[in-house]
Amino acid sequence: MTRRIIALVGPTASGKTTLAIELAQQLDGEIVSADSRQVYRRMDVGTAKPTPAEQAAARHHLIDIVNPDEPFSLGRWLELAKQALEDIWSRGKQPLLVGGTGQYVWALLEGWRVPQVPPQDEFRIQMEGRSPEALVEELREIDPGSSALIDPRNVRRVIRALEVSEVTGKPFSYWRAKQPPTFESVVVGLRLLRNDLYRRIDERVERMMDAEFLGEVRSLLDTGYSREMPSMSGIGYKEIADHLAGETDLETAVTQTKTGTHRLARHQNSWFKAADRRIRWVDIGGGTIDVSSRLVAEFLSNRNRVQV
Repeated sequence: MTRRIIALVGPTASGKTTLAIELAQQLDGEIVSADSRQVYRRMDVGTAKPTPAEQAAARHHLIDIVNPDEPFSLGRWLELAKQALEDIWSRGKQPLLVGGTGQYVWALLEGWRVPQVPPQDEFRIQMEGRSPEALVEELREIDPGSSALIDPRNVRRVIRALEVSEVTGKPFSYWRAKQPPTFESVVVGLRLLRNDLYRRIDERVERMMDAEFLGEVRSLLDTGYSREMPSMSGIGYKEIADHLAGETDLETAVTQTKTGTHRLARHQNSWFKAADRRIRWVDIGGGTIDVSSRLVAEFLSNRNRVQV
């Protein structure tokens, strides 16, 4: 049986979750989240995580899988996403890949090789004690192919390349290659005018505040989670934590959260470009579910397929 993935992408607040649930119900499908923030437990309101009712309406994978103080990476997500897909396919269900973290989406659909190599503190200390010229020369000796991939002036990246090679036994350039995926895919993108998107973002932030986002952040801090942790650097959490620390007033924190989310949406649009011919774009508005359903039906019936 041909393995297929339906991906729904687009900026935050564009309506991916609602559409994904409707499609999952139509297609006997299950949702694989491609959201780098929704992996954290106890971080529900600020990440716009699907509600318990939404998760009951369609099974979701890769939500609430690590604690806020646990490290998480693209490589780890890829491993778990592949496991989830195998599980879904084995039960005859249709997987839907849904999220706005472009790096996650394309890493899976394009077959990126991603080394699971956490920072090696001792190794980095040794490398930082050497001259940049010596580091670049060593990298060129063990991995000539990296020259076209890494700016030799970026010492941090040079050290990371040496670190990956040291731990995996494979050159850094090996990990930059792609492996053709073993499945077919269609990518449906949701888009709307910038002003309309910003309005939806602002309305979502207001709903977050009504849903006790302030209390969620306070609870995390009271539990002992530091606001310096990577998980707490997410938009909204940082701003509210700064407010709770007495560094800003609440109105400023809310305004900064809205502005930061606008910036995030622009960043997401750099991953999902309007001119990208791999993406079948659907304008948000009346008939969105109908248009999306038609595109998906064409894909599943082997017509008008778009390959990544």
